[in-house]
Amino acid sequence: MELEALRSIYEGDESFRELSPVSFQYRIGENGDPKAFLIEISWTETYPQTPPIISMNAFFNNTISSAVKQSILAKLQEAVEVNLGTAMTYTLFEYAKDNKEQFMENHNPVNSTTSISNIISVETSNTAPSSKKKDKKEQLSKAQKRKLADKTDHKGELPRGWNWVDVVKLSKTGSKDDE
Repeated sequence: MELEALRSIYEGDESFRELSPVSFQYRIGENGDPKAFLIEISWTETYPQTPPIISMNAFFNNTISSAVKQSILAKLQEAVEVNLGTAMTYTLFEYAKDNKEQFMENHNPVNSTTSISNIISVETSNTAPSSKKKDKKEQLSKAQKRKLADKTDHKGELPRGWNWVDVVKLSKTGSKDDE
């Protein structure tokens, strides 16, 4: 019953993911938000009479300190105790969404973000010369772009048979040469 409700509530929500019929993930915050985090809730066999397993061990949460993770999990456990005996997965996800700022108030994303950007800049500086060569090969003039756009459909693909040879025309031109 709760599974069907979750599926219908979060249908089309990019933040929600069903890992299995008893395990779910929800991203609290937008993509790219330094204070975003991922909660995973797994139901036990006796759920909802017993608490679900709540985890923040996803790779997405690597930039969050273990102290902040423990604080979030402790606050979610308090919500679990209040809702024990009832279907609570939706309630826990919504509780986390409503209290995101409070949960992440001690999170300092500056250090983790700068270290990640340093890694990215080091990696891109090593690959920069080869990418410049590729860019030069792909540059087209305006006329070439127009000609290509005229040949392609709305998806940017060439129509089926664009390079087929017209056998009938070839046979007619071939027979004229023979005469």
